[in-house]
Amino acid sequence: MDSHAAHLPRMKPGVLLAAFGSGVPAAQRSLVQFEAAVRALFPGVPVRWAFTSTRVRTRLAGEGVKTDSVHKALEKMHFERFTHVALQSLHVTPGAEFEALGQAVEAVCRSHGGQCPAVALGLPLLARDEDIPVVAAAILQTLPPERAAGDIVVLMGHGTSHEADARYDRLAAALGRVDPLVVVGTMDGTRSLETVLAELEHLPPGPVWLTPLLAVAGAHVLKDMAGPGPDSWKSRLQAAGRTVHVVHAGAAERPALAAIWIEHLRQAMTALQVSGG
Repeated sequence: MDSHAAHLPRMKPGVLLAAFGSGVPAAQRSLVQFEAAVRALFPGVPVRWAFTSTRVRTRLAGEGVKTDSVHKALEKMHFERFTHVALQSLHVTPGAEFEALGQAVEAVCRSHGGQCPAVALGLPLLARDEDIPVVAAAILQTLPPERAAGDIVVLMGHGTSHEADARYDRLAAALGRVDPLVVVGTMDGTRSLETVLAELEHLPPGPVWLTPLLAVAGAHVLKDMAGPGPDSWKSRLQAAGRTVHVVHAGAAERPALAAIWIEHLRQAMTALQVSGG
């Protein structure tokens, strides 16, 4: 045996999944389901979680549940002597929260004088131009099976003031070319509920299937999308005369969409020269 090779550090790969986070039990179960798919693809590779929302982490801490930021999770993996880490985003667009992942990697490496794991970033759902038609096709595959002809589907995403918000416009255009009755809206950004309501005025007066375009069906879905308050999307759509059916399933729960994140993770692992099972 080559004596130099005998002293090379043994590769210890790991996966760090970074999601906005949620304290809603159903949302947490969907994250566990997603993790199971990751473990099946990379058997024997440890999987860790980080929540990017400070608010969610603080709320969970108040309930006695410990969660890590990306920075803290990477620090732990450094001390556990991981040599290669695939940091997979479960965000929809490459906005500020995704950019913060790279900043966390840089901060951890700086704090250890460059002696840190090799990290490859796994991309969000709508990261690249080529992702737009793939995500559109996956959404069309996962529309409610109970939907009747003439029924409208309204997707509610998060939206952002970041330039990545334009991804929602491009997704809306891609979906509209195939099914004009599928409408994309966001809580923030340019495709607001007001924009959605204006678009619905030009569509048939049928029922609306209100569906989250978020990784999990957490607080945004329970309150902002389907809550009982007068400002929720469901209430506003009903006030506009629509019958509303609510879909309580985040994107990570829908196999066709989850598969895109999984493929992005596989690409990150390949960049680290870690093969799947």
